[in-house]
Amino acid sequence: MTTSASETAYAPSPVYRDCLILLGFCAYLFFFGLGNFGLLGADEPRYAQVAREMLARHDWITPTLGGQPWLEKPVLYYWQAMLSYSLFGVSDWAARVPSAVDATLMVLGIYLFLRRFRPGFHLDGALMTAAMAGTIGFARAASTDMPLAAAFTLGLLSWMAWCESSKRAYLWLFYFFVAFGTLAKGPIAPFLAAVIIGIFAAAKGDFKIVVRTLSIPGIAIYCVVALPWYIAAQLRNPDFFRVFFLQHNLQRFGTNLYHHKEPFWYFLPVALVGLLPWTVFALAAMVETIRAWWAEKRSLPAGEDGLNVFLLIWLLVPVVFFSISQSKLPGYILPALPAGTLLLSEYVRRHASNDDHPQLLLTVAHCLVSGVVLAAALMLQYLVLQHQFMSGRAAVISGVLALAVAIGMVWTLRSRYGFRALRFVTLVPVVLAVAAILRIGAPALDAKLSARPLAEELSAVDKQALPLGVFKVSRENEFGLAFYRNQVISRYEWGQIPPGEHLVVGSTGSQSAIARHVPGRRVSYLGSFKPQGLDYFWVAGEGR
Repeated sequence: MTTSASETAYAPSPVYRDCLILLGFCAYLFFFGLGNFGLLGADEPRYAQVAREMLARHDWITPTLGGQPWLEKPVLYYWQAMLSYSLFGVSDWAARVPSAVDATLMVLGIYLFLRRFRPGFHLDGALMTAAMAGTIGFARAASTDMPLAAAFTLGLLSWMAWCESSKRAYLWLFYFFVAFGTLAKGPIAPFLAAVIIGIFAAAKGDFKIVVRTLSIPGIAIYCVVALPWYIAAQLRNPDFFRVFFLQHNLQRFGTNLYHHKEPFWYFLPVALVGLLPWTVFALAAMVETIRAWWAEKRSLPAGEDGLNVFLLIWLLVPVVFFSISQSKLPGYILPALPAGTLLLSEYVRRHASNDDHPQLLLTVAHCLVSGVVLAAALMLQYLVLQHQFMSGRAAVISGVLALAVAIGMVWTLRSRYGFRALRFVTLVPVVLAVAAILRIGAPALDAKLSARPLAEELSAVDKQALPLGVFKVSRENEFGLAFYRNQVISRYEWGQIPPGEHLVVGSTGSQSAIARHVPGRRVSYLGSFKPQGLDYFWVAGEGR
């Protein structure tokens, strides 16, 4: 029997070669330069410090912050960070290693699923997911979002593998990964999985699939993996159920208790940005899937069409669900985004197998978006520090480079390569954008958004590791200083004023206001951290 040219073109490539390619890209996109800028926001330093305190106490059950129980999130990220600290020492980049590892495992899992069930463009699907803005951003963050997204993605892929093969081992893997999702961020993992599977069963007109999903061995696996920590946490901390389940799950969803109020449509632009630079073709894949489903009058055959509709449901359900929530943060919909690149990989596989070429309008839009991503990365320093686009010669050079890349992409995609080159040509601006952010933008991110350089300045003038207070500074600075100085930070406006000599950080020109909080005690100006508009002072102890 002879093999046709088309069959040869789409024959699965050697696993070892593909894995080397994937590991190389993951190493660059997720791990390279993890410490180029300090921990950002309030969550990164807070989670990193919780893991450090747990490791210092050799306590694998109760998360603590400042020595007090911190029961907002489950324990999976903390366990991973504790292991990372044990291997590499405590640092900001070590705190980010767990998310980078989880993202890598997610990408490898996508590759194995596609290679087994949708061979031909399995490497494309994995690389598209790895090179997505949402994946790269959260793979470099010390947070609970990527552990949940990785576990959730691997779980739903395992469930779909069971649907297509009827091998119960895949179903048990589904329960295993959902259990880890529960350890990563709580009951949202099994809840969303159940909703997605339920809607898919309704779309397929086969509700028996829901009953078949309820596997006694699978439920046992879930309970063995997920429940021991929850039980232990409740036994150690009687307030755990109230704080974690009632406050940080139900109240966070139903009220604006934690001041993350956003409009209903908030997650639509977040999802579009998270899918960059694949947004244009991901939307085209969604539209094509909806049209095909509608053309079949909503009857859903098994196989390829079933997977496409499953991915569409997976992408939309978290976006719609969290849009209803009164509390909104970008990371909430991260578990949905891999479905977008998987849907795109299926779209590319169909069209490339038919030797189609991308439509001119879609091609130009995709390439321009990719060029804009590169241009934004080149201008990141100006955007962060000056809140405006760069001007002059640097702006011209950045614009010309981005435009040249976009034109080269259009030519490649519209030539004889077509869809087969989509993954390759789009990786070029992604790789360049990451390099620009790490090389050009990182110093600006560090100076403007991280407490690390401020903590370094304080260490240079404070050889005694004095207690530290803050006065009307952001939570981001408070938690960042707590991590980088490994101290409990006192808040002046809350009456938390150390009795002995200490340092205090306040906004520029706040010396007199600080002095009023410590009458009779000397307050000496030590220096300023201008990028964030902060001054720092030495305060004498009581009676001095």
